Parts: sequence; C-alpha cells; structure tokens
Amino acid sequence: MTQTAVPAVPLPIRIPIREIVPWAVFVVLLALIALYFVSAEQGATAVFANMYVHEFVHDGRHLLAFPCH
Repeated sequence: MTQTAVPAVPLPIRIPIREIVPWAVFVVLLALIALYFVSAEQGATAVFANMYVHEFVHDGRHLLAFPCH
C-alpha cells in the first residue's frame, strides 16, 4: 500500500483583539499626553506653574519643529 503525503494546511493565526484594545487605548492616551507637553505646555495653556516642563522638553520641541520662542 502506498501512502501519499498530504500537505499540511496552516491554521490562521487568531489575533486577540479584546486583549489588544485596552493596551492600544492606553498607549494612545500616553502619546497624546506626551504630545501636549511637547507642543502646548507653555504660556496661557500651561498646566504647571513656572517653566520647568517647558525647559525639560525644550530640545524635543525644536526637534519636532514646534516653535516656542
């Protein structure tokens, strides 16, 4: 009796969307907060008093082409 080889059919990979969505929302929220501090944390819209946050992100602000002075 001869046996023929049956090619194995790969099963599709299941992506657990319900596990990924909370982490994706968390990462997007952190990115938006970081973008706020780099782009708008100065002057009238400042959340924190003084210029500590502005000076901390000053070089990143110029690197991303946000004017600040």
